[in-house]
Amino acid sequence: MIHASGAAAKLQAAGGVRSLTFDAAQPLQLSNGENLAPLTLAFETYGALNVDRSNAVLVCHGLIGDQFVAGPNPVTGRPAWWPRIVGPGRPIDTNRFFVICSNVLGGSMGSTGPASPAADGQPFGLRFPQISIADIVRAQSMLVEALGIQNLFLVIGPEFGGMQALHWASAYPRRVFACGVVASAARQSAQNLAFAELARQAIMADADWRNGGYYAHGVRPARGAAIARAALSIASDAASEVRHRFETASAKERFSFAQSNEEARAGASHVERLDANSFLYLSRAMDGFDLAADFGGRLSNAFQDSQTRHGLFAFTSDWRYPPQETRSIARALIAAGAETASVEIPSAKGHEAYLADEPAFEAALTGFIDAAASARGLALQGGQ
Repeated sequence: MIHASGAAAKLQAAGGVRSLTFDAAQPLQLSNGENLAPLTLAFETYGALNVDRSNAVLVCHGLIGDQFVAGPNPVTGRPAWWPRIVGPGRPIDTNRFFVICSNVLGGSMGSTGPASPAADGQPFGLRFPQISIADIVRAQSMLVEALGIQNLFLVIGPEFGGMQALHWASAYPRRVFACGVVASAARQSAQNLAFAELARQAIMADADWRNGGYYAHGVRPARGAAIARAALSIASDAASEVRHRFETASAKERFSFAQSNEEARAGASHVERLDANSFLYLSRAMDGFDLAADFGGRLSNAFQDSQTRHGLFAFTSDWRYPPQETRSIARALIAAGAETASVEIPSAKGHEAYLADEPAFEAALTGFIDAAASARGLALQGGQ
């Protein structure tokens, strides 16, 4: 059983979702100057914390993700989203590490977000304050501290989660021993900004969006959400796969990319679990992330005098976050004197190769984690 430290944090569990709620005595200070309270953060944990609390790993989920990184989601029934990476005997081995994964601030799987009740008892909707990745990380820090953990062995995440991991390493360098960034960047490219804006416009053009007030009408902007998913899905494919889909559709005189039955089912499931307002807020927070901007425009300044070890992982066919994004982060880290390993994985699976069966990625990640564990004085796999 996990015991939250401090009377201000109340541990709750309902419907298979665990959460900590911080009362008005402990508000979250947002980057825009507002305070948010009460604050609820839903989370899952796997493995056991060691005696000196030195084996904690924080996994940060992607833009449309949740806290169920290594086990099925009891609400949606969907399987774990990163089972090849987190679990017994996996690169992030839950026999060795205590893994925490929280639903981000602004999310829709138990954490405070647009669908949460405001002071008047009605859902926030568009009254929810604007949030940033810095706010999301600050909220995670409150959760980690409430769980009685001061320092993290590893913070890691893909795409949106990778941005969170980078901000953790910059904002809390003495609390993060190692940082893993997977298929991500230190700021959004113009291409990604365009795809995200297209997705948001699709949601807001849906008549059922009701200017963000769809909760009160018992409807959901499902058509807009489906288009938003399609835009991001296309951007996540490898360029060769996009061209293949186009040629297949063209040969059949179709005006849209061909979809397999499995893909169609996955898409429908995705739309069903997507809270449209949450997507709007989180995608805007992602688009606003620019780590160098807070340090005079020089990314290396974000990591000055940092003792955090960094592992950067990119995939050759990823055109959302191509390897050159990772190289720019690596150059900045090296310029700051940070210990850095950067790996480009040959892959034909596009942006979401990090979710697929990629033995080279798993081996590289395992090597990075084992080296960091050895430096930390933690036991290697098999107790060696």
